[in-house]
Amino acid sequence: MPDLTVRPTAKFLKAGAVLAGLVCLGLEILIYTSWTGTPLLMLAPLLILVWPAMRAMERQFTRAVISGDRLRYESGITSKSTRTIQLSKVQDVRVDQGMMQRIFNIGNISIETAGESSRLSIPNVDNAQTLADEILDRAQHHGTAAL
Repeated sequence: MPDLTVRPTAKFLKAGAVLAGLVCLGLEILIYTSWTGTPLLMLAPLLILVWPAMRAMERQFTRAVISGDRLRYESGITSKSTRTIQLSKVQDVRVDQGMMQRIFNIGNISIETAGESSRLSIPNVDNAQTLADEILDRAQHHGTAAL
């Protein structure tokens, strides 16, 4: 089976960038039409754009890769955390969706493995139920191949 790479969704990121852009534009118009502040006030709209930029970087440096018989979850910008799980040890895959996540077909996936008390959670992935089914299918495929 080919490798499968999963990243958090960009849907909320795009909406946040559009909202930040509109707020930025509104502030620029307000500053231009009623100039009563200092030149430093012109930096405020740019600071608003820092939020979507940081979220985009966070998204870029977070991913889950299913390769062969392993699932590897990596996250972090300056320092990196990697967790590797053998697919044959996956016992349960759970999908949690809030109301907004259901509207946009996004969900949080939690993976429980044999012999561990903690869960691996992958937040805000597109088509979460389809991905959960794919993880379980690959886990069963590798579990039966090991026998």
